[in-house]
This record gives sequence, structure tokens and C-alpha cells, in this order.
Amino acid sequence: MYSHKFVDSIAHVPIELWQSLAGDNLFCSYAWLHALEQSQSVNASTGWQPQHLLIYQEKQLVAILPGYIKSHSYGEYVFDWSWADAYQRYGLSYYPKWLCGVPFTPVTGKRILCQSLDTDLNHYIYQTLINSCHSYGWSGAHINFLTDESVPHQHFLHRKDVQFHWINRGYRDFAHYLTYLTSRRRKSINKERQQAHSHGLSIRWLSAEQIDEEVLTDFYRCYQATYMKRSGHQGYLNLSFFRLLLLHLPHAVRLCAAFEQQKLVAASLYLVDASTLYGRYWGALDEFQTLHFELCYYQGIEFAISHTLTKFDAGAQGEHKLIRGFAPVVTHSLHFLANPTFRDAIDDFIQREHHHVQQYTQRCMALLPFKQQ
Repeated sequence: MYSHKFVDSIAHVPIELWQSLAGDNLFCSYAWLHALEQSQSVNASTGWQPQHLLIYQEKQLVAILPGYIKSHSYGEYVFDWSWADAYQRYGLSYYPKWLCGVPFTPVTGKRILCQSLDTDLNHYIYQTLINSCHSYGWSGAHINFLTDESVPHQHFLHRKDVQFHWINRGYRDFAHYLTYLTSRRRKSINKERQQAHSHGLSIRWLSAEQIDEEVLTDFYRCYQATYMKRSGHQGYLNLSFFRLLLLHLPHAVRLCAAFEQQKLVAASLYLVDASTLYGRYWGALDEFQTLHFELCYYQGIEFAISHTLTKFDAGAQGEHKLIRGFAPVVTHSLHFLANPTFRDAIDDFIQREHHHVQQYTQRCMALLPFKQQ
């Protein structure tokens, strides 16, 4: 027999128990999610109230779904603003909703944290989410960026989108990688890299122990400045979050930074696990032509090659990644809408969207810069 409960903080679960179910899932690790909570980057006032679902079997914790009650749709990267607008036009509330995912982090991974997911447990989890929507007045339950082998429930709508990832085909170094690209793209990339290095900046990779308070503070200023210019706010994350990352996930943190006379003026923060490099946060204090491409893409490709990583995930969106060798990858999310009328309408929308995603993926594949083999 299964039972469950929701908890409003990861601190209600012992770290060893959480990690035994999360395994090597970096962005669902206790350290990452606890840093978000401890820094107050996620709470009710930011619209991300922790509400983690714990599943028990005979009083033993067997599964966790990291979850949040949302009062908006910011920081999710699976865009449902049109759904919320439709609810509002009909005088209905789309918020609060419940979301299983990693705040501000569009990285695919296991979302049902467990050691073994059988049919009975899978059914219990999805039925619990459906029942909870009705019990707590949530408009729906959503699971973002889950792996494609996850088994959905029949009442959850399956939505797809596209990201762009770089795949390591066993390249010896960056020059070897370039030999697989068309002449036109090789020249274009070399020109961009030359431009980035013409600013007289010193570019260095720093590990966690090399990131002191001055460097971290300067990086954070870059992060805030770029968010303000791009989005009109200073970013979802505070300085305390990044300090906690360095403290609790030092083995995973890397900073690719550009210095001007020993002063950090631009940087890209990366995370790394056994197989993948993740480009997460970029910022700059001034405009340096093509430096963004250098720190966020080309340096990352070089790092992935030199550390024999299989994949480089540079973040959401960005068709400009295509001509630099990042291939389209389909992402997956699941959605339950408690209102049956809207569920049917959104189901129709998603079915039509699937066709567009498929066509878009094919068009993107045709734009990749690799030579014909």
C-alpha cells in the first residue's frame, strides 16, 4: 500500500535519504534544491512555494517529486502564458498550479526520484497529483523537462519542444572538430573567436576553490547587469545562492571568466557532471563583440572535448547555436488540467503543436553546419 504527503521544504527530508533516490541527478540533488530554498530564491513571495511530493510504501520513502506551487509562470521555460490568458478571459484562475521541475533551470532529467518505478507506483503518483489538484484547488499539475522514457498517465497531456545541444563525436580538440564543418562555417567561427580575443582580455577557467568572494561578487554583478538589460529585472537568483553552490557543490562548478587588467568583466557559469557540461548563467559589464559566443559556446566545446564529456547543454532556445554545431533535441513535459473543457482545448492545441515541432526540428537539422559525409 502506498501513501503520500506534501512538504513545504526539502529540509523535512534527510539529505542521505533524498540523495539515495536522486542519485547522480545534479539539478534535483539535495544540494542544488536546498541552495534555492536556503537562499530564499524560491518561496511563496517569489512565486515558487516548495511543495515536494513524498511517496511512501509501508512507511518507507520510495519516491520524491520535487514540486512547487506557482503563482505565475516565470522561470519555467515551458511556456503556458497563452493557457493562463485563456483562463483569465473566461473568468477562471490558472494560478495556483503545481509544478514538478527545477526552478529557473531548463535541464532534462529524471523527475520522479526513485530507485525503481513500476506500474503500480507510477499510477499512484499520477493519480495522487490528479486528486491533489481537486483537493487543493490547483488548476493543474505539470512535470517539466522529464526524460522521454518516463511513463505518462493517460490523463496527462504530453508536450514537446526543442533545445540545442552539442554532441561530442570523439573529437581530439577544437581544431579537429572544425574539420567536420563546412568551409564557410569554419571561417565564420574562426573569425568570431579572433574577434573575441582581440579585446585584450584574459580568459580563464576557474574551479570552485579559485572563485573567491571578489570574483563571485564581480560575476554576480555581470549576471545582474545582463538580466536587467535583457529582461528588465536583476535575475531570479541572489548572491547567497551562488555562495551556497560553491560551498555544497564545489566539484560541479566551473567559471569561464574574462578579465580586463585583473578585473572580471564577463563570465559564464557552468555545471559539470560525469558526462555533460551545462552552461547556465552568463553576464558582462560591457559590450565586447562576439565574447558571448566565446565564453558560452566555444570555450564550452573545448572544455567538453578536453574532459571527454559526451554532451554540452548550453541552455534553452537559441537558433543561433545551430550554425555553431548544436543539434536540435526534443524536450518533454506532461500536463494535467483539472478543468475538463480546457483540458480538451489544450489537448487539441498540443496535438497541433506536435506537428509544428516535428517540422521545426527537421528544418533545424537541415541548417547544421556539418559537411556531408
